[in-house]
Amino acid sequence: MNILILGSGGREHALAWAVKQNPKCDKLIVAPGNAGIAALAECSSVDILNGDAVAEFAAANSIDFVIVGPEAPLAAGVADRLRDAGISVFGPSKEAAKLEASKAFTKEICDAANAPTAAYARFTDAAAAKAYIQAQGAPIVVKADGLAAGKGVIVAMTDEEALAAIDDMFDGNFGEAGAEVVIEEFMDGEEASFFCLVDGTTILPIGTAQDHKRVGDGDTGPNTGGMGAYSPAPVMTADVTQKTIDEIVRPTMQVMADRVTPFQGVLFVGLMIKDGQPRLVEYNVRFGDPECQCLMMRLGAQVLDLMQACAEGRLVDVSANWADDHALTVVLAANGYPGGYEKGSVIKGLETLPEDSQNAVYHAGTTKLDGQITATGGRVLAVTARGATLKDAHARAYAMVDEIDWPEGFCRRDIGWRAL
Repeated sequence: MNILILGSGGREHALAWAVKQNPKCDKLIVAPGNAGIAALAECSSVDILNGDAVAEFAAANSIDFVIVGPEAPLAAGVADRLRDAGISVFGPSKEAAKLEASKAFTKEICDAANAPTAAYARFTDAAAAKAYIQAQGAPIVVKADGLAAGKGVIVAMTDEEALAAIDDMFDGNFGEAGAEVVIEEFMDGEEASFFCLVDGTTILPIGTAQDHKRVGDGDTGPNTGGMGAYSPAPVMTADVTQKTIDEIVRPTMQVMADRVTPFQGVLFVGLMIKDGQPRLVEYNVRFGDPECQCLMMRLGAQVLDLMQACAEGRLVDVSANWADDHALTVVLAANGYPGGYEKGSVIKGLETLPEDSQNAVYHAGTTKLDGQITATGGRVLAVTARGATLKDAHARAYAMVDEIDWPEGFCRRDIGWRAL
């Protein structure tokens, strides 16, 4: 098979790493890719937000299967354009992708599905939003309705923080994503992520994880795109997992099907769990980053077969085979992230690190200049390891981190602390 993966982050490197191991994969192209991906696949500069361009590229390169990594191409309808062209694709339609692309849409669907989630209100006017915040009081959560590259959610612990978030959103700091805001009740408990494949009918669980959104040790500082993750998440017991499927996922998927917008792809269910009861925080319609790195490390080559079955409506015939092990990812980010940071610093020591079924360094924001790996983004590397126990995976991952020579970068030293 000739396979095309769309995206350039650590998630896409992990997907490419797993897919490449499957003997079905004859040729692998990633667009646009990064320096790490270029070591195992051909990279292309095709515009992944342009459905026509992607479809033409896929046809010209005899692509049999397209895997859409990030949310933006899905929200732009790229998967629809590929299906119209008769090209098999893993990823939901533009309409189904609104489960991530619009917080307000998700709340409507949850209301219809009677799925447990936070109480909320929607606003297109700053004054009305501020009045609501002052009436409700902090802590409270302010969300830009649309896609904001993972930065459109403000968990405000004071009224002042919440009011400032409203100003930021309506002043255009989040672009069109902030034209409407959703204000939610603050939910306390333990966060976890549940991942399943859905082919419009069948729901196939493929793993759990827990990420670390705050920039600093002890879950301090501002939110980021994710500073590390581990899988599985102990808080996702068999009972909590079954409640998530029965009370949240299945009713949501039924409402989507009833609206003639069936969901096909990976559903990333962000949860808050308290006293054994899961409540929905948000849906994402793609693999998480850095959760994907942990999942791919544990799933390996079979993930291609699972994604194909999902795209072809055959999930009822397959199952995910898990090793009884753990994986942990540590993200290395540029100094200053998630605020301002410099690009172009050189990263050394990567060439001596192991890359096998138990250890890998997935690239996110990197390029290769004059033969050297250089940093081009905020989150730059995702160092990932498997182990028989989480403690073992933790030790392996941080041993690799300590071999990387990059003074311009940093990482959290406590990934996995809750479970450990």
